[in-house]
Amino acid sequence: MESVRTQDVSVNDLRWKIEYRPDLCTMCGSCVAACTFNAIEVGMMRRSITLSRKAFPDPTQEHSARPVIMQKASIPNACVGCGMCEKICPNAAIKPVRNQDTRFNVLARQHGPVKRGGRTNLNPPRTLDSIFVGRISQMTDPALDSERHTFDIRSPLGRVMLAKELPLRVDGDSLVLTERTPPVHWIYPAIFSDMSIGALSTRAWEAIALAAAYLNEKCGMPVRMCSGEGGMPIKLLESDQLKYMILQIASGHFGWNRIIKAMPRMKTDPAGVLIKIGQGAKPGDGGLLPAAKVAPHIQAIRGVPKATLHSPPNHQGLYSIEESVQKMHLSLNAAFGFRVPVAIKCAASATSVSVYNNLLRDPYKICGGFFMDGIQGGTGAANEVSLEHTGHPIVSKLRDCYMAAVAQGLQGQIPLWAGGGIGLTGNAAADAFKMICLGANGVIIGKILIQLLGCIGNEHGRCNACNTGKCPTGICTQDPRLVKRLDVDRGAQNIVDYMLAFDSELRKLLAPVGNSSLPVGRSDALVTTDKAVADKLDIQYAC
Repeated sequence: MESVRTQDVSVNDLRWKIEYRPDLCTMCGSCVAACTFNAIEVGMMRRSITLSRKAFPDPTQEHSARPVIMQKASIPNACVGCGMCEKICPNAAIKPVRNQDTRFNVLARQHGPVKRGGRTNLNPPRTLDSIFVGRISQMTDPALDSERHTFDIRSPLGRVMLAKELPLRVDGDSLVLTERTPPVHWIYPAIFSDMSIGALSTRAWEAIALAAAYLNEKCGMPVRMCSGEGGMPIKLLESDQLKYMILQIASGHFGWNRIIKAMPRMKTDPAGVLIKIGQGAKPGDGGLLPAAKVAPHIQAIRGVPKATLHSPPNHQGLYSIEESVQKMHLSLNAAFGFRVPVAIKCAASATSVSVYNNLLRDPYKICGGFFMDGIQGGTGAANEVSLEHTGHPIVSKLRDCYMAAVAQGLQGQIPLWAGGGIGLTGNAAADAFKMICLGANGVIIGKILIQLLGCIGNEHGRCNACNTGKCPTGICTQDPRLVKRLDVDRGAQNIVDYMLAFDSELRKLLAPVGNSSLPVGRSDALVTTDKAVADKLDIQYAC
């Protein structure tokens, strides 16, 4: 007892405990080999048994030792509850169990600020869950048939000009444009969010890109995918599939050297360019790609050495919204010959309305969209305190921006795209419909895509180790051994199937309301059971 200290860490101090049954274990070693976090090891269990093997009582004591699987009582090797050991064990002899007596949240900080993937352990009730579609057309305006009616499910990416602003003149019986107008692409109201090669494994990124191409070419759904910061493979930049991609330039400018060099050989223009100022999870904290995930192919794409890659919290050289418009928008528009919409992405915050108002007054009329990201999204390798306590929910800021545009009569000119927790409970179509009714032209989905690829992290502290480079499902890692666990074709098929269901469910929500097109700003279609939500969002209160 003298060798034991009260400050020693035991298994009971960790967030997850390994439940192990030695009577079922065959010591095949599969669980130890599959554990990427090195949380379990082979140990020896010593036993001392008193037995009587004769016809009369003759007790003897026998000592034996047998190999068993043991959990490491160590903070750096703490089990994250991914369940790979349980999945691979042929005899169901081992599994992780959530520990109710954990001191992990306190003890882990002895090793510095806690870093982890972008899922939050704080799970407050979502505003979207207290909002319902309440205006159903039945007698006054007949509802539509969701299976047979034709719906126009398209949203703009690019500056939409008012009719009176269009440079038109009459030439006989036709209208002729006298000047070039800003480029506008009408796309599906769901964009695959910006998750870079580096944050995701090459296989995971490839699966999402394959799904986007298949949805466009085989299903007639013009879904677009954002590249994320970090560039793209040269073969994709020089292929016809580039038209399905939105190129992102963020504060680190990673990968843009390759993009610029590839411009002369591009067969087609990208769908758009997105200037990322900040992300919804950990806003103002910049981006971070740990050195453990900067593999040789990531170094080649980004043009960097093997080191932890920090993206500054803001674009260096931009000190105002006006400079953003003049420098970034004009230069990137000019780079692609004013043929590609250029949008801006910011975190939802108290200043979102100010930024949007300034963009609406842009004299060049070249801002192609305003992307806002909320706190409930993100897959970044940020500090836990940033992920859980910095940021703003997306719903109220989206509504504020839309109402600010309405007050000026400028709604719809700069499309609003919103993300951050869309599909958090599994039903992205319902969340998207509500966001569109509150003023969004479309939504950005990301976290749900990696769940479809096999991610097992959740909002209750399971796994959430995207930043470590040890992702057990092969999604957020660059380790070749782990990446092989991900089936690219099956992952792409899962995303395609989900998006087809998304489309069907969106039509089933449009039909009862009686809309053939997206009900942007139709807040009269919504009701809420929360009085505070009703007052803030200016929608009907139902009790």
